[in-house]
Amino acid sequence: MALYLFKRINVNLLLFNVCVHGRFHCVIYLQVFNAKTAELLSHHQVEIQQRFPKEGWVEQDPKEILKSVHECVERTCEKLQQLNIDITNIKAIGVSNQRETTVVWDKTTGEPLYNAIVWLDLRTQSTVERLLKRIPGKNKSFFKFRTGLPLSTYFSAVKLRWLLDNVEEIRQAVDDGRAMFGTIDSWLIWSLTGGKNGGVHCTDVTNASRTMLFNIHSLEWDPELCQFFDIPVEILPKVRSSSEIYGLMVCFLVLSFQCLGDQSAALVGQMCFQDGQAKNTYGTGCFLLCNTGQKSVFSQHGLLTTIAYKLGRDKPVCYALEGSVAIAGAVVRWLRDNLGIVKTAQEVEKLAAEAGTSYGCYFVPAFSGLYAPYWEPSARGIICGLTQFTNKKHIAFAALEAVCFQTREILDAMNKDCGIPLNQLQVDGGMTNNKVLMQLQSDILCIPVVKPSMPETTALGAAMAAGAAEGVGIWSLNPGDLTAVTCERFEPQINPEESEFRYARWKKAVMKSMGWETSEAPSNGDTSIFCSLPLGFFIMSSMIMLIGAKYVSG
Repeated sequence: MALYLFKRINVNLLLFNVCVHGRFHCVIYLQVFNAKTAELLSHHQVEIQQRFPKEGWVEQDPKEILKSVHECVERTCEKLQQLNIDITNIKAIGVSNQRETTVVWDKTTGEPLYNAIVWLDLRTQSTVERLLKRIPGKNKSFFKFRTGLPLSTYFSAVKLRWLLDNVEEIRQAVDDGRAMFGTIDSWLIWSLTGGKNGGVHCTDVTNASRTMLFNIHSLEWDPELCQFFDIPVEILPKVRSSSEIYGLMVCFLVLSFQCLGDQSAALVGQMCFQDGQAKNTYGTGCFLLCNTGQKSVFSQHGLLTTIAYKLGRDKPVCYALEGSVAIAGAVVRWLRDNLGIVKTAQEVEKLAAEAGTSYGCYFVPAFSGLYAPYWEPSARGIICGLTQFTNKKHIAFAALEAVCFQTREILDAMNKDCGIPLNQLQVDGGMTNNKVLMQLQSDILCIPVVKPSMPETTALGAAMAAGAAEGVGIWSLNPGDLTAVTCERFEPQINPEESEFRYARWKKAVMKSMGWETSEAPSNGDTSIFCSLPLGFFIMSSMIMLIGAKYVSG
């Protein structure tokens, strides 16, 4: 299961960035950038609690997140004043968040009606299985040509369906017309632009495209998908582009808001504006995105089709192929917090460097099942190939190698779907500070890995999108105007035969991790609304799938 949430808010000078990650604690970061030089001027961070009420459940308190954001804003501005930087130069706030974490709140009181359900939460597995029984052939990809997504615990619609099925306060609020749904970006923007006194209820296309309720072609909430999940469209936020003014935050400053999902923000921050350019972000999980331009490419190898960005109300939408890995940095924190074999995350790099090999040990960190390219929720983490010689150094090496092998699986799938193999991989995120990991990644991919001097490009991307919005206009997204980025480059140091041997052993371990868990929905007394959906709904959906398939092949 998931151990961490990674959430960001960014503001631009110009921009604040807020990131969340941790085991039992999460950290909200707020960062301020200079719009002309992309220099990081100041930042502040606040720890918040992450809750695990049951096995597989991961929650956060939306009010605590909001309170921490206020604190970050105040403390960061104080630091700017100490640096003799005029805070009135701050022009906009760019919000970047992990896209699937789900919140429902009461618009009359401004209070959350339940804790936020985090993207890695697994409680909805029985909901997914119940849904699959009502889809012809139990096809997880039944809605792929509309949403770009497989049916999974990952996405917001099933989390929202679980809340409606299990939380009486939310059901009542929906009946009374008081409920509002959103991902963390929507909750923060609504709260900070007035809340119950006229707050703006909106999201952007990148966040909307991760709900399974959004048609990625029409760029609107899909009525038939809302019917399928029995979610009233009235509770959904208005969908905007990723770079326009949504509303104003009035405090000691008046700031305009924009937002961009975290992985899309990293794509922008890495300046991957051309078709075929790709980046991989190493945070709690791993997220490899390849820009496919204005064409939505549908994977035949387990990847997602998602909206990369829409940088302006009148600008075209751009799409991406995405490979999502649930556990990356989380495995390092698991070694520290759960096993206690290290006291700091940095020690893992030291141990791995001392080992220099896993000595035949392979670690599959399927704590929340396996995401792309398998989409297998029954998988669970395993460590195999152990001998009496194996020690914590080998396990540390195997943990880092697991992150690299998972990325290799994603990249292989992406190369097959795109038809043009990447000749280098651009990387970002906190884990890229680990030089052993970066060298391992290059060795396992057999291509160079290129890391920018500032690894937190998610924050930078959200700042760029907000600063470029019409009405703000302080940041140019013209590639010729963008500041050149200093990079560190890692070249492969092992022969391809050794890389292939280790990768094949990893794949063998992955197969052994599958099929550990099942979560069958009750067969008696199932009064779910999905039983009552008309056959015509499925016939229409099947026709749309066929049309979509023809569109893609044509």
